[in-house]
Amino acid sequence: MARAGVTVERLIQVAADLADEIGFENVTVTTLARSFGVKEGSLYSHIKNMRDLRAKVALFALAELADDAGEALAGRSGKDALVAFANAYRDYARKHPGRYAATHFSLDPETAAASAGGRHVEMSRAILRGYPVPESDQIDAIRLLGSTFHGFVSLEAADAFRHSSDARGTDASWARILDTLHSALSNWPPA
Repeated sequence: MARAGVTVERLIQVAADLADEIGFENVTVTTLARSFGVKEGSLYSHIKNMRDLRAKVALFALAELADDAGEALAGRSGKDALVAFANAYRDYARKHPGRYAATHFSLDPETAAASAGGRHVEMSRAILRGYPVPESDQIDAIRLLGSTFHGFVSLEAADAFRHSSDARGTDASWARILDTLHSALSNWPPA
């Protein structure tokens, strides 16, 4: 029987929780071992090394975010789907900053292909079916959405908008950005 209730699943869950508390980049085998009250070495029967731990947290977070986004998208199309999808990402980043950071951890190609990352792409493609974006341009549109969402939520998390002299809050800017994305997708330029 594993000491202190350590299983791979609990290890990943605790590491994800720690990432939200102290930052993904600050989660180490040492901090994780302390949270279980065990020695570092005892965790290596569940993980290979630090990279393996981070990859496991990334996979966990990608799946969790895909579940949230899928739930938000259910039964929606067009702008309603775009807004629901974007808000699912923003809400997840706000609620789980460390896990959100983990979703951007560089996975090896084989691990990435088996991850929930493909679900994120397929949900993006489903949203794009409500717009006149040709299939040949979908990857560009998916990158536009992802970079816009990630850029905004990353700057917001870093409190980078606080210097703005505009009294309008970030929620108003977020809404305008989503309006602009909707307009850009609705008027996608020909190649």
